Amino acid sequence: MLDQHELERYGYRQELARQLRFRDLMAYGLVYMVPIAPMAIFGSVYAGSGGMVALAYAIGVVALVFTAFSYAQMVKAFPMSGSVYNYAGRGISPPVGFLAGWVILLDYVLVPGLLYLVASVAMHATVPGVPVWGWLVGFVVVNTVVNSVGIRMTAVVTRVMLVGELLVLAVFLAVGGWALATGKGRFGWEAFYNPGTFTWSLVAGAVSIAVLSFLGFDGISMLAEETRDGARQIGRAMAAVLVLAGVLFIVQTWLAAMLVPNPASLLTDGDPAGTAFYDAAQVAGGGWLATLCAVATAIAWGLPNSMVAQVATSRLLYAMARDRQLPGFLARVSVRRSVPINATLLTGGVSLLLGLYMASRADGITLLSSLINFGAMVAFLVLHVSVVVHHLIRRRSRNWWAHLVMPTVGFVVLAFVVVHANIAAQRLGMGWLAVGVLVLAGLYLSGRRPVLSGLAPAEPQRRDVERV
Repeated sequence: MLDQHELERYGYRQELARQLRFRDLMAYGLVYMVPIAPMAIFGSVYAGSGGMVALAYAIGVVALVFTAFSYAQMVKAFPMSGSVYNYAGRGISPPVGFLAGWVILLDYVLVPGLLYLVASVAMHATVPGVPVWGWLVGFVVVNTVVNSVGIRMTAVVTRVMLVGELLVLAVFLAVGGWALATGKGRFGWEAFYNPGTFTWSLVAGAVSIAVLSFLGFDGISMLAEETRDGARQIGRAMAAVLVLAGVLFIVQTWLAAMLVPNPASLLTDGDPAGTAFYDAAQVAGGGWLATLCAVATAIAWGLPNSMVAQVATSRLLYAMARDRQLPGFLARVSVRRSVPINATLLTGGVSLLLGLYMASRADGITLLSSLINFGAMVAFLVLHVSVVVHHLIRRRSRNWWAHLVMPTVGFVVLAFVVVHANIAAQRLGMGWLAVGVLVLAGLYLSGRRPVLSGLAPAEPQRRDVERV
């Protein structure tokens, strides 16, 4: 187990509890990504990719494998919470780190609200007697309480939920496979390649939607200060989770694509009701399988997925606050529970308000999804640049493969996806970045320019803690 000196050399004290092992990181990453996540957005990706939904997910895996590799390089260099905020700030410069953190906030702060909203809408459709806001409040309260108890409780709950998700997926794959074998659906490879609809720009646009299912593997890096076996385990867990989840995504979407009852209508009209996957499940096994998949997806997004998303968001707020780039009260840690309690509570409150507001908008889910994807991918672009600047330029590494080729390829692939992303998301995302530039200018004018501990020799900083 690592000791407190791991962080003291960067000017921080070890305040969070190092209790997580590799299996906990794997469970956390899988739950954050949700093994059955494609069920909720299958129709959108199918329509956006011209039916090549499995190809969209396959390209997503390849694109993000390079990103996972870059994360592994930077978390070994800087084994602390904060993800891209810390890696860009220390690898390039503190102002760039602030802007990277600001951009990825668009991802982390909005993700829990989106998950709660999707889950609440789905549960309301299943149990109409409970309004959307009722489900939303319930999900937020349960997750905030669990996360406030401590990271060990979060790890236990997420492992239990993960088993349930995998069982539902196994049932769908078994029933769907049997359905194809007995003559239902139509076996084919169009989900990977359809010459009648294929264009690179079309697939890139679909990948920008499919990336939503992959977001979460990067959240493992937020747990660097709560991992028992060091930063190397963070990198391994991220790569393993990404590949495993990618295989599950490809297999289930390929199977569902072969069972879609009316593929032509789905291509031309889209999936406004969000039921395309469940329609395919009904073809395979009947109404019981469609209901099982719908309820499982709703619960997965509303409880374990949102739970770990809140953990990641609270750690990012905590990391930025202890560097005085966000209000200081967010850096307070509960002594008894070893969690950033104020950041955890604020994340729950913001998620609740955001979810309630977006529930009143017809385009709430679409808008949130596009913004989250844009913020994440821009932050990933900065991550790749950080690897090159820190290792190749500053440290004069001669490992060209790890510190030049891999991050460059990852940057080019993601840049292509960003260029073909939703236009509204591009505009709103750039607007958010512009606000971040103004906030950064305000920090400089107020004499609080971004400075990260440990860039110069420093004594471990004292942090306020709160007994609860």
